[in-house]
Amino acid sequence: MRTAALVAAGSLLLTTPAPASPSTSASEARGTAVAAARAASEGIDFGPCTEEQELPPTVECGTLSVPLDYARPDGERIRLTVSRSRATGKDPATGRAVPRQGSLVNNPGGPGVSGMYFPMLGVVPGWKRLAAAYDLVGYAPRGVGRSAPLSCTNPATFHQGPAPAPTHPTAAVKRERAARAAAYARGCAERAGDALQHYTSPNNARDLDVLRAALGETRLTFLGSSYGTYVGALYATLFPSHVRRMVFDSAVNPAPDRIWYRNGLARSAAFEDRWADFRAWAARHHAAYGLGDTARKVGDSYDVVREQLAREPAGGKVGPAQLHASMLKAAYYDDHWPQRAHALSAYLKGDPAPLVEQAEEQPETAAEAETTRAVYLAVQCNDAPWPTDFAVWDRDNTRLARRAPFGTWDNVWTNLPCASWPAPRQRPLDVRAGAGELPPTLILAAERDAATPYDGALELHRRLAGAALVTERDAGSHGLAGGANACVNAHLTAYLLEGRVPGRRASCAPHPAPAPRA
Repeated sequence: MRTAALVAAGSLLLTTPAPASPSTSASEARGTAVAAARAASEGIDFGPCTEEQELPPTVECGTLSVPLDYARPDGERIRLTVSRSRATGKDPATGRAVPRQGSLVNNPGGPGVSGMYFPMLGVVPGWKRLAAAYDLVGYAPRGVGRSAPLSCTNPATFHQGPAPAPTHPTAAVKRERAARAAAYARGCAERAGDALQHYTSPNNARDLDVLRAALGETRLTFLGSSYGTYVGALYATLFPSHVRRMVFDSAVNPAPDRIWYRNGLARSAAFEDRWADFRAWAARHHAAYGLGDTARKVGDSYDVVREQLAREPAGGKVGPAQLHASMLKAAYYDDHWPQRAHALSAYLKGDPAPLVEQAEEQPETAAEAETTRAVYLAVQCNDAPWPTDFAVWDRDNTRLARRAPFGTWDNVWTNLPCASWPAPRQRPLDVRAGAGELPPTLILAAERDAATPYDGALELHRRLAGAALVTERDAGSHGLAGGANACVNAHLTAYLLEGRVPGRRASCAPHPAPAPRA
C-alpha cells in the first residue's frame, strides 16, 4: 500500500522529514559541564515526599534543575523530581557497620517510566546488602511524572474502551490507524511546541551527569534496566571518566542502525518466541488450566477467547485489544503466567471476572499512561530517522506478521507516530569504549528476553571493552537485577559491592519456571 492511499480526515501520513542532526555537539558538551558545575554547587534539597508521590517515610524527595537545551545552559530550565533512601550503614546479616559507597542511581527503562519508587527496594531482602552501602536514588526523567510532564492528547481520550486487535489488519484498518498516528504526532507538536525536540536519549544521559554532580558524586554508580541501558551506554560514551560502576540490565541493542526502527522489528520477532514459551508452559499444566495439552491447542484456546471478546466484551470493558495488552505482560515476566492462564481458563468456563480484573483499563491511570506514551514516542522519534512512507512499514511488518503474528501489528501502532514526527531527527551516537577507557562494567541478559532481545546484550558487550556479560540461559524474563535468579544476583552484588566481575563471560542456569496456581 502506498502512503498516498492513507489519506483520512485530511491527514497524509507521508511527510518530508526534518534533516537528521548530530546527537551531540561541542556546545552541548560545554552546556553539560556548566549545568553540572551549577548542580554540584546547589545540590538537592531533600525533604519529605508529598502525599501524591505515594512513597514511605523512609524515602525523601527533592528536585533538580537541568537545561531544556544543553546548547543553551543559561536558557530555559526544567525541574526533575528525585527520590532517595539513605544507606543504612549496617550489614543486614551481622549488624556490623558497612562503609558507604555513595549513590546508586537507577533508570528503570521506558522511555517514559519513572524511577521514583526505586529507593523502596531497600527494604526488600535481596536488596538490603546494597542498601547498606549505597544511597538508593531514583528519579523521573524529563517529561515523566512531575518532571516537566509531556502530553500529546487529552488523557480522557487515552482509553477508548473495548477495541479490536486484528492479527492481520485490513487496508481500511491500516488507513484508520495511520490517520490516528499522524493526528497524535501533530498533537505532540501543538502541545509541546519547540520544546518537543529536546526530549532525547542524549539529553537523558546529560541529565544523568547533572544528577551525579548534584548528588556530590565525582563518578557515577548506575543501574539501568531495558531502555535505561541505552541511557547508560550513551553516558559511558559521552562521560567515560565519570563512570564508577555501571550495570546494564536487559540491554537494548545500541547499534546506530538499530535505533529504533529495526530494534522494533526484532522485538516483534522475539515476542513470538516468548508467546510460544507461555503456550508450552500452559500445555505442560493442562491438568490445572484445561487450555490444551500442546502449545498449539493453548493457542487455539486463546483464539477462542479473543473471538468471543470481539463479539461481546467481557464485563463491557475487555475486548481483544485489552486482552492482548494483558497477555503482552506475560511475555515480559513469567511470574505473570499463572494469573494469565487462570484468567483464560476461568473465562472459557464461564467466569470472566479474573480476565476483567487483569485486563480492564483504569480511567484513573489514563493521565500517567498518556504521559508515558508521549515521552516514549518523543524520545524514540527524536533519536533517529524513521521510515516516513507507510509502504515501508506495511511491507516489513506484513512479511514479519506471517511468522510472528502475536505482537507485530501492535508494535506498529505503538510506534507509527514516528512516521510523521514533526521535530528534527538526530543521528544516533556510536556507542563504544576502547580498552582502558572505562572501568569494568556488567551486562545482565536472558537468552529469551522478548522486550530486549539477546543480540542487544551481545552487541553492547562487543562495543564496551572490559564489560562482563552474565547470561541467564533458556529464560526470558525482562529485568534480571534482584529477580528470581540467585546466580545472577550474586554477580550483581559482587560487582556493586566489591567491583568484581566474572571475566568476560559467565552464565547462570535458568530460574525455576512458575508453578501453576489460581
